[in-house]
Amino acid sequence: MAKRTYATATVVIAATCIISAGCGLFGKEKEKLDPPKVVTQLKEGEQLDASPDTETSGEEAAKTVMTDLYFIDQNGYVVSQTLALPMTEGPAKQALEYLVADGKVMDILPNGFRTVLPAGTEVDVDIKDGKAIVNFSEEFGEYAAEDEKKILEAVTWTLTQFDSVKSVELRVNGYKLEEMPVNGTPINENGLTREVGINTGYSDTVDLTNTRPLTVYYLSQGVGEYYYVPVTERVSNKMKDDLTATVNELIEGPGLQTGLISGLSLMSDLKLLEDPTMDDEGVVTLNFNEAVMAGNEENVISNEVLQSLVLSLTEQAGVESVSVLVNGKSELVNEDGEALTAPVTRPEKINVGSF
Repeated sequence: MAKRTYATATVVIAATCIISAGCGLFGKEKEKLDPPKVVTQLKEGEQLDASPDTETSGEEAAKTVMTDLYFIDQNGYVVSQTLALPMTEGPAKQALEYLVADGKVMDILPNGFRTVLPAGTEVDVDIKDGKAIVNFSEEFGEYAAEDEKKILEAVTWTLTQFDSVKSVELRVNGYKLEEMPVNGTPINENGLTREVGINTGYSDTVDLTNTRPLTVYYLSQGVGEYYYVPVTERVSNKMKDDLTATVNELIEGPGLQTGLISGLSLMSDLKLLEDPTMDDEGVVTLNFNEAVMAGNEENVISNEVLQSLVLSLTEQAGVESVSVLVNGKSELVNEDGEALTAPVTRPEKINVGSF
């Protein structure tokens, strides 16, 4: 996949910082990443068990649920932020209500992000047989044309975090939408799924026939912090293995003009020594050369590099965790000095709102 390479020096400096242990990304002291956890998805009406990691305690923790909400960031990307919302019997409906401009979310909306649904939009959600039927009020059609696909992506990815939702149907005043009301983007009659992709407008590839989508996670700078951005890239159908294709996309990088960063793309001579493998328990094993530790102390892998690999690979069906080897040996530690003796699972929380 050809990618443009022009960019500002700021992005290069920030990206270089990722692959150096102890270097504060974007001039900020490096924060410890959440301990790896098995990802937890919620069914309609189900509460996430409270734990110390939710940054709430006691009575407050018992009344809140950590929920992924997809907003638009300052660079125009659709990005999830994990926020603590009030416990409710209808978490799917509540999640969409928190996407409405000037609504419930305004007091907790992270800096640099904006909502995707027009102010005044009312919403109802009915989940049947895995499909979330979303009924919007007429205010739904009052969005800017350039936000149309972002709205589709944000609504779909917000709702499909729940185990009970496999696809999404959109309606306005009870009438099913066959296309979006402003710019006419077609809507699959069978419902929207994560196959619509996310942040799909940033790839140079125009050949849809001989390519397929893969979602990978890059880094972006926020207001005083960094966060992970999912981007659906298109890879050639000649590459049959999605696991290898995912790693190759991270090594190739997003293209510096995007303002996004992949730590793997700055590692000179980084390569997989053999094709990735996945066992019956969904553990993917990656065997890199020494370049995966570039800029770090011996046996140390950058937290950001590790998390980009884990987040990207666990988007693939059946992948539960990732084991990283160097020259066939499992001797790596993360930047906190913790030995990676066990496969790393997807963190329960990706981008946690700072408020």
